[in-house]
Amino acid sequence: MAVAATGVDSRQAWLRLLITVVLMTIGGGGMYAAIVVLPAVQGEFGVARADASLPYTLTMIGFGLGGLLMGRLSDRFGVMVPALIGTLCVSGGFVLAGNAQSLWGFAIAQSLLMGALGSSATFSPLIADASLWFERRRGIAVAICASGNYLSGTLWPPVLQHFIDTVGWRQTYIGAGLVCVAAMLPLALTLRSRPPGLPATPNGTGAQTHPEPQADTHAAMPLGMRPASLQTLLLIAGVACCVAMAMPQVHIVAYCADLGYGPARGAEMLALMLGCGIISRLVSGVVSDRIGGLRTLLLGSVLQGVALVLFLPSDALVSLYLVSALFGLFQGGIVPSYAIIVRDFFPAGQAGTRVALVLTATMLGMALGGWMSGALFDLTGSYRWAFINGIGWNLLNVAIALMLLRRSGARPDRTRLAARPI
Repeated sequence: MAVAATGVDSRQAWLRLLITVVLMTIGGGGMYAAIVVLPAVQGEFGVARADASLPYTLTMIGFGLGGLLMGRLSDRFGVMVPALIGTLCVSGGFVLAGNAQSLWGFAIAQSLLMGALGSSATFSPLIADASLWFERRRGIAVAICASGNYLSGTLWPPVLQHFIDTVGWRQTYIGAGLVCVAAMLPLALTLRSRPPGLPATPNGTGAQTHPEPQADTHAAMPLGMRPASLQTLLLIAGVACCVAMAMPQVHIVAYCADLGYGPARGAEMLALMLGCGIISRLVSGVVSDRIGGLRTLLLGSVLQGVALVLFLPSDALVSLYLVSALFGLFQGGIVPSYAIIVRDFFPAGQAGTRVALVLTATMLGMALGGWMSGALFDLTGSYRWAFINGIGWNLLNVAIALMLLRRSGARPDRTRLAARPI
């Protein structure tokens, strides 16, 4: 069957998806740079590990809170506006952070420009936008879009580490800022078109309206609960899964340096972890199209817990590479599943704001988990209790996913599946 040139599931939709993936890949560099530069920043400013983790923590808090603002802007004016803001801010943040003369100056540039106003604009608004351009293949489309974040984590760490080792972290940051503005600006300008079914308001501003909820039994009481209650449970689940996720992702570079393998090996493991996460996200997209977002969330959360347990006995170089790869393969589908759940149970016109809320919770979880892991390391002198802490939070996420799945009657999500042609 021929694919339409425009509209839902069209060639235009797939081309737009490709552009958003590239934009997310480049824009995500502001988030992952804080991980790679952690040992260099700790050495230059002479601070403890928890203090050196603070810029990343603040970046993720800014990333999450900024996602709320960018989601609202996307619902109101279309996704091009936050994309342009993000382009300018992530680029400027790199340059200002590279010239910072104190840890707090570095942290402010990271959190405010690169996090709150920069990389945040290239994550949740783009995922929400992608979900509005697809119906039959929404799961895989959202997974492909979200993979841009992991592709960013695969490409940026080794490149940044190479230049940090050769020219220093300050020059690397400044150069990255120039690359971002040159590459992202033309891409952001291509996102002017609004998703099908969300017309401009009568005043001609191009703002997106909120269409009526889908006519199904889930619209008023999703999963038999008030919308605010479901949203709150998803927020708690998002925090819990990402506190657990943060331990390996945020501290693998420092962990490898502590074990004597050097930060370059840690950067390679981070790239491997996130590269495998791309595979996981794509597979989870196909899976969610078949079994629904709730079951996909539960599956990913259980597997992530298994990987965290495997980290405990692993301190040899080969085993760390192997477990890092498994961790990426196991957990990559968790975050995109929240966007699918939101689209399954909430009106389409609220997608930008509600997806941003849940993804903000995941970013706050990453921020909290990154800081907690550093604090536990400072307290105990090792990362063992940091891994155990992550396992505990992961169990909370599993419990919430199980509860929601039981409330759904242990069936695939009917809201989206009933609306799709077979």
